[in-house]
Amino acid sequence: MNIRRVAAVASKEWREIVRDRMFLALTFLVPVSLMLVVGYGLSLDVEDIPLAIVDRDGTNLSREYAYRYIDSRYFDFQGYALDRHDLPPLLADNKIRAAIIIPENFQRELLHGRPVVVQTLIDGTFPFRAQTTKGYVLAMNTDFSSEMIASFISKKRGIPLAQAVTSIRPVKLESRYLYNQSMKSDWALAPRLIMVILMMTPPFYTALGIVREKERGSIYNIYSSTVTRLEFLFGKLIPYVGISSANAVILWLIATQMFGAPFKGSLLFFIPATLLYIICTTGLGLVVSVLVRTQVAAMVVTFIVTVIPSMLYSGVIVPISSLSETAQVTAHALPAMYYTNIIVGAFMKGVGLRELWVDVLVLAVYAVGLMTIGYRMFHKRPTT
Repeated sequence: MNIRRVAAVASKEWREIVRDRMFLALTFLVPVSLMLVVGYGLSLDVEDIPLAIVDRDGTNLSREYAYRYIDSRYFDFQGYALDRHDLPPLLADNKIRAAIIIPENFQRELLHGRPVVVQTLIDGTFPFRAQTTKGYVLAMNTDFSSEMIASFISKKRGIPLAQAVTSIRPVKLESRYLYNQSMKSDWALAPRLIMVILMMTPPFYTALGIVREKERGSIYNIYSSTVTRLEFLFGKLIPYVGISSANAVILWLIATQMFGAPFKGSLLFFIPATLLYIICTTGLGLVVSVLVRTQVAAMVVTFIVTVIPSMLYSGVIVPISSLSETAQVTAHALPAMYYTNIIVGAFMKGVGLRELWVDVLVLAVYAVGLMTIGYRMFHKRPTT
């Protein structure tokens, strides 16, 4: 392989990119735009849930129960409703997502030690959000019920309230969150978006760059030149690997500086691993480019083979362990999952090559395999 010929091809490709100012702008604007739009637009935090309350009792105890929800950061209190029949239109118009209906005689029944049924209406159009909302309601209701039982026992037995609380809670549960102590979805999502964007953009650039040569007919100059297949492909891919590497740095800065995601790992491990992933996804674009003949086909095929794996089979939204067995096998057969493990390990857990060497090895195998397939399929003579 002649380094001068590789450099000449790379220089030619860079001039083509710079000459097409729109394409050059998009190579940097698209990743940043995706990071900002998806990062700020997609949040897994379930907070500020619009809530209405029907208090049919109107006593001190019913108001105290209602204030548990009104003062909570998880709910956005929209006001009291006069009757339960006023709630369905509010839920249908998306003005509220949940409602609490406190029945009559709420205070009287509780003070006499009898149970009371409080009805909760929750909008189930978003199942994940509905289940989380239900969890909030159950937690608040359990806490209020425990306090009422403790107060009742304290009065009946004539013991201090603290002792009564201890007697009804013999086992105390204390939860500690590891890695993402603040439980912020931005900290978990922003680093994963680096994986998604680097899965989509390098193949897109590479496929368009090579297919563009076919559409314009300029690839025939390569066919008739002394440049070998390996030299042509190396020179062709180097600019796109460089652009994607620059984008990776920009995305890392956005994740850590704008979204505040903590980076606990080592850059000496993360940078080479990211470069290996970029080479892997660039190889995917190379394979696509030799299979199609038009830029439109290249865009469609690239979209299909990158977006679906990066979103559904990588652990970005749904953990791999929660997928079906078939989906888990599919996830393990795609490179996105392995770089997601590296992203999570480097950002959140502070681990490196010692713990993630298997993921790095799999990415290396993918990179070599995809580049080899692209090299074997690319010919210096037009196929008929």
